[in-house]
Amino acid sequence: MARYARGAARAPKQRVQLAAVAAAGIFALIGVLGFIPGITTGYGDMTFAGHHSEARLLGLFQVSILHNALHLGFGLAGLLMARSVAGARVFLAGGGALYLGLWLYGFAIDRESAANFIPVNDADNWLHLVLGFGMLALGLLLSNQVGTGTRPDAPFDRP
Repeated sequence: MARYARGAARAPKQRVQLAAVAAAGIFALIGVLGFIPGITTGYGDMTFAGHHSEARLLGLFQVSILHNALHLGFGLAGLLMARSVAGARVFLAGGGALYLGLWLYGFAIDRESAANFIPVNDADNWLHLVLGFGMLALGLLLSNQVGTGTRPDAPFDRP
């Protein structure tokens, strides 16, 4: 009874929304973990931005304060966007495209130049490739029939 006190019952979350919440939660967690000494090696050598940061998340991924803040902000934005099916689609598919662009950027720049301001290393680049394709696939495949008025289990020959 209390469930209906403020209006109609909420519709259950769609698969695309659940995937967006999971991805966003991981990004937010990674952003926080990047600020924890021990989980981030070389913590004392972390810079605000730039390729001079010697801090490594899990001893592998080059991070800076800016890099960690971007992960945290991206995760929090994703959690907000996952409240709607359309927002979840945009977060996953758009975020996937963004990460594929970041992957290309990481390979195009001179890592010892000011262009490497985030910063990125080889481990980051390969992770960006996997994240880009993974998020893009989730955003497109999990939402192909959501919001179209078609039930996912409906036969294709229906009018």
